[in-house]
Formats: sequence, C-alpha cells, structure tokens
Amino acid sequence: MLSTASRLRFSAIAKRSFATASSETKAAVADKKYKVVVVGAGPGGLSVSSTLSRMLGKDQVAVIDPASTHYYQPLWTYVGGGLKSFDESKRPMEDLIPSNADWIQQRVTKLDPDNNQVSLNNGKTIGYDYLVVAAGIQINWDQVKGLPEALGKDGVTSNYSPDSVQKTWKFIQEFKGGNALFTFPNTPLKCPGAPTKIVFLAEEAFRANGVRDKTNVIYNTSLGKIFGVDHYGRVLQGLADERGIQVNFQTELTEINAADRKATFRNNANKEVKTYDYDFLHVAPPQGPPTFIKESKLADAAGFVDVNKQTLRHNKYKNVYSLGDCSSLPTSKTAAAITGESGVLKHNLIADLEGKSVEQAEYDGYTSCPLIVGREQLILAEFSGYTGQPLETFPVDQRTISSAAQTLNKEFIPALYWNGLLQGIWAGPSKIRGALSPFRSTN
Repeated sequence: MLSTASRLRFSAIAKRSFATASSETKAAVADKKYKVVVVGAGPGGLSVSSTLSRMLGKDQVAVIDPASTHYYQPLWTYVGGGLKSFDESKRPMEDLIPSNADWIQQRVTKLDPDNNQVSLNNGKTIGYDYLVVAAGIQINWDQVKGLPEALGKDGVTSNYSPDSVQKTWKFIQEFKGGNALFTFPNTPLKCPGAPTKIVFLAEEAFRANGVRDKTNVIYNTSLGKIFGVDHYGRVLQGLADERGIQVNFQTELTEINAADRKATFRNNANKEVKTYDYDFLHVAPPQGPPTFIKESKLADAAGFVDVNKQTLRHNKYKNVYSLGDCSSLPTSKTAAAITGESGVLKHNLIADLEGKSVEQAEYDGYTSCPLIVGREQLILAEFSGYTGQPLETFPVDQRTISSAAQTLNKEFIPALYWNGLLQGIWAGPSKIRGALSPFRSTN
C-alpha cells in the first residue's frame, strides 16, 4: 500500500504526464485543414491547383509559396542573350493564384506525411487529405567557393539568378576579348539546355561585335557529352566544332577568385585541377532538392520526392503526389516536362478525390529542350527522358536549325505558359503529336 507521500508524488507525476499528453495532442492538431494542399506555386503547382480548385470549390485547396513574384524562367536565356526584356518574364504571384484556392504565403519548414501535415515558418501547421509537392529545385550558390561574392560583378554572371540575368547581356556587350568561360555543374539542374544555349548566343554576339578573333570561347561541362540525347547532341557538337567553341567534358567549376579573375576547375575523370583566367564567366550553379524535402520521409536517397515514374504517386504515402523539379522523375527538369506530368497527376488524383477506380494515367517521360543556337536559330529537341528517344510534335526532322521554331519558342510558347499551363488547361502537345502523326515520315 502506498504511503501518503508516495500517493502525492504519483498524483503529481500523473498530472504532469496528462498535461504533457494534452499539449502534444493539441500540437498535433492542424491550425487549418484542406482537401488538397499544394506546396509550390511554380508551373506545376499552379497547373494542379487551378484545375482542382475549379473542381472542388472554395476552402478546399491551399497553395503554399512565400514568393511575391512568379518568373517564367525559360525566358531568361533570351533575357541574357539580349532578345527579351526581364519584365516580360515576371508577373505578380497574387495575379496567378487561382481564385478558388487559398494562398498561404509562407515557407514550408517540415513535411509530416505520417500525420498528413505541413509545418510553416510562422509556426502554423496545415493539414491535408492529399498533398502535391511541386516545390522546384534549390540553387546552392555557396557550393562553388567565391561564387556568391563574385556574382553580378566584373563579368561574372548567371542566367539562373533574377538579379544577375539582367547583367548577362551587359557583360557580353562590354566584352572586348580574352577568355569567355561557361559552366555546367555536377548536379541535377533545371533546364539543362540553358548553360549550352548562352554559349551559342554569346559566341554569336562576339562575332557581331568584332571581337571573336581575339576570344577563346570555352565551355567546361561536368557531363561526358554536350547534350544527353545523342539524336540532338551530335548536331549540337557539330555546331560547336564549326564555330570554334572549345568543349571540355567532365570538368566542374570548384572555385572563383574574383580579385585575380581566375576560375578553378576539376576534371572528375582524372582529378586534374586547372585554373583559367577569365574576362567573362557564365556560371550554371549547383542545384539540388529543397532542404525541407531532403530532410523528410518523402525523400529518396538523393533527396527528391520519391514517386512512381509513371503515376507520379509517392511510392510509400499513397495520398502524396509530386511533379516538376523536386520530384524523383528521371527526366529533364523543364517546364515542358511539367506539362505532361501535370496532366497525368491530375487524372490520377482526381480519380482518388472522386473515389473512382479508373485506369491510371502514365507519364512517358516527355520533355523538351529548345536548343537556341543563334538569335534566329533553334533546334526543337523533344524526347522522352526515360528512353532517350525523340517524341517530336511536328512531322519534320526537328534536328534541323529553324527560325520558325525560334519564333514559336520565343513568342508563342510563353503565351501558352501564362494562359494555358498555369490555368490548368494545357497538358502538353501529345494530342497534337497524335493528330500530326499520319504526316510524319517513317524513314
């Protein structure tokens, strides 16, 4: 039998335990819950949330994104190449969030799929029945020593930054000769054709400005070839050779010494280290999964959201989907890929929401990389990132340099992005490809 003192101690412990349990229970209750929560208001997040909020109505869909401005980043190659204004690439985020969706303008700090919750940097917790992760990719500027300090100054630029992209064309125009260096990192990155495109645009500008004969155009890429799909890569390499562009493979930028205008590279095949003087340096920075995804139970070994590459559903948590750059889908991370991904994801998620057993839509890895090789020149590369085989829309050989394809990409595709993809009504060119297939040569 317990003594009086023991009973009092036991009672106190029990009260404290109850209070702690009550506190934990309260903390586990979300501040607000939605049928669908979409993390990210890039092209993937807006496409999905636009469609689902029209379908489900008010108070059912939330979009979480802290950004006040939305950028159409594929246009930044044209901005850096002097062919478009920076203002054409941006719109206020508030103008693009679907009217039926709630915009939570906060940063996600934690994903908790076991409890169907998302934690925010303001301390709030949002619950969901279904989660769509479309958070994009994280740019890790500090993985190259000296890059953050050098960027945007003395000829060092990057079309991957909203600030420095506005200086790229200025630096190209001011260039008087010497070494013009361009890089491709040893990481995944969004729009993997972009580092190559600016090489060709800059080389053309150097010719136009009369400084090409005293310029070394050097493209140091960590890849083993100039472009991952040989169907187009062979043409691209031929153009580089023809235009005197020196391409060094498996060569990764590791450090910038801005004071001496030197850039250090490591050859990842033989570990040789080489330092170049530079007069112009365009950097494609290292990139990777957002930290809050990498640290969550949703991540695969590489830190990206671990989804089935056909259905876009998470391999463990069946009420979670992902698309775009933050997903594990083994295809090129482009806005074009998101068009196809979004259609598949919405088909499968809507079936879940309606409780219907339907045949699952499957994504074929479609992506596109419009390879700009001059102001009026473009190779419209369309292919499956899964197979490496062409998935071309038009009944012509799209490896051919085309001014019409340049006009399509520069003038018409942006309108399709703003008015189609972001509104949830454009899911890629597969139907057009099918309609034109009878006119395609089988040779």
